[in-house]
Amino acid sequence: MGMDRVYNFSAGPSMLPLEVLERAGAEITNYQGSGMSVMEMSHRSKVFQKIFDDTKANFIRLFHVPDNYKVLFLQGGASGQFSMVPLNLIGRTGKADYAVTGNFASIACKEAKKYGSISLAASSEDRNHTYIPQQDQLKLDPEASYFYYCANNTIYGTEWQYVPDTGDVPIVCDMSSNFLSRPVDVSKYGVIFGGAQKNLAPAGLTIAIVREDLAGHELPYTPLMMNYKTMIDKDSMYNTPPCWCIYMLGLVLEWLDAQGGVEGMEKIKHSKAALLYDVLDNSRLFTCAAEKDSRSDMNVTFRSASEELDAKFVKEATAAGFTNLKGHRNVGGMRASIYNAMPVEGVEKLADFIRAFDKNN
Repeated sequence: MGMDRVYNFSAGPSMLPLEVLERAGAEITNYQGSGMSVMEMSHRSKVFQKIFDDTKANFIRLFHVPDNYKVLFLQGGASGQFSMVPLNLIGRTGKADYAVTGNFASIACKEAKKYGSISLAASSEDRNHTYIPQQDQLKLDPEASYFYYCANNTIYGTEWQYVPDTGDVPIVCDMSSNFLSRPVDVSKYGVIFGGAQKNLAPAGLTIAIVREDLAGHELPYTPLMMNYKTMIDKDSMYNTPPCWCIYMLGLVLEWLDAQGGVEGMEKIKHSKAALLYDVLDNSRLFTCAAEKDSRSDMNVTFRSASEELDAKFVKEATAAGFTNLKGHRNVGGMRASIYNAMPVEGVEKLADFIRAFDKNN
């Protein structure tokens, strides 16, 4: 890693693999002899269509997406899906179940209330979202059009370690912050979506995986661009898609393939997280925010005994080349986001820094 690059622990947009950035840089003015940048290309051109098709095929292969699901490359972020999901799915019974285990699930739940009757299947607010409710704590309505949860809660540093059992009710899952970090049985879900800016590509691309039979039942006032059926029928190209981000996703997927795919990445990311939690659990100064069995492998949240010491830690860490470690204002303390592109070496060096800080303070 060049000395001019920091270890960026940002929760998103977050770091991209260095090889991907270098390749994109090398191709930025002339993509494979086309005489132009991918940023300048018509989305209807043969050259771009090939980038699009290859990227989608690689995503389907690496994430093991079954044939009866459609992969969509959308805009509007995961937050756009907070509206798109109820608009497309809630019409079946007019009801939906939401599990609220963090900030983004809470916003999604509030948004869905505009379109139907929403029940709180679970909430972890009673302990400031430090845990994930277990299966027997979920209040499930068999009449719900869908059950919604967010797989990983970036702000609070918690992650669902199981897939809820909802019977015949389709599951909708926001995987923005742990997409492609662990294998997923897609067939257990109705819709999976996520913004790309944490694990997949630069900001501006949203991926949605939609079980085909769930599309085409949208509420009558659903905006054109928020209709899954429209997007499926036009293969995500009703209008100009986020071309550059799709190309970057393609490069990230090639890089992921070289790490052993999602299965290989799971081993790497789990060992990175375990290393950090181990150091924190054995320190005298720091405590982890999330309860042990709910801890996230993507966002490690921790704090010292005082806000002054937290501020000192963040300041010294930044000076040492570890950036964006300040926790979210809802939680305070520190947060190390260690998405797929964070090299093992970055986590090892941060662990050494934490040990030294612990000793000196």
